[in-house]
Amino acid sequence: MADLIFFTGTMDCGKSILALQTDWTHSARGRNGILFTREDRAGTATVSSRLGLTTPAVEVTDATDFWDEVVQRRVHARTVDYLICDEVQFYRPEQVEQLARVVDELDVDVFAFGITTDFRTRLFPGSARMVELADRIRLLQVEALCWCGRRATHNARTVDGIMVLEGEQVVVGDVDVDGRRSTVAVSRPAYRRRSRPSSARWSGGPSPCRPDRSPAGSSSRAGRRRR
Repeated sequence: MADLIFFTGTMDCGKSILALQTDWTHSARGRNGILFTREDRAGTATVSSRLGLTTPAVEVTDATDFWDEVVQRRVHARTVDYLICDEVQFYRPEQVEQLARVVDELDVDVFAFGITTDFRTRLFPGSARMVELADRIRLLQVEALCWCGRRATHNARTVDGIMVLEGEQVVVGDVDVDGRRSTVAVSRPAYRRRSRPSSARWSGGPSPCRPDRSPAGSSSRAGRRRR
């Protein structure tokens, strides 16, 4: 039986490279699939990895209907065994529902890849629907690291080195055209403290995102509690 599987993690954890590897593994065993993406950093109709690998793909738009994509190919005697769907956080919820229908009624495996939350720690609509419908959700094993040295769990946006919490939900690419804005993976403490990479870059010593556990810090907190 086919499955709808959602592979997720923060930025820098290898989602796109796993999508390409999954496509290669299945195609190498004689299965026929379609590679989809939307708003990849490398441009239209491309799946790219930060390791430098790029592969042509079908660009998803608001008008894309995954049911029709599969049915039309089968009408023309083209076998479709699986779909690889990258950047699913940018898909519409209705498109995620179409993917679930493709799995259930056409017996086509769907391997979906994407991040769950935006720079405001809010769920992307596409990812939220994927979490609700997926047969399985798998966190990627390659853990991205925050600049403080801890495991990265959140995606943050910086402008001129300052973390921001307002703006458009979707900004394609790691750095915009003028180099002022970037999207980075950070730990929850770094996100909550709005720490900056320039002032919190980890060099192997105590993490700047960990609470102060020194005697002075403990005394200070104890003094505050007594007051």
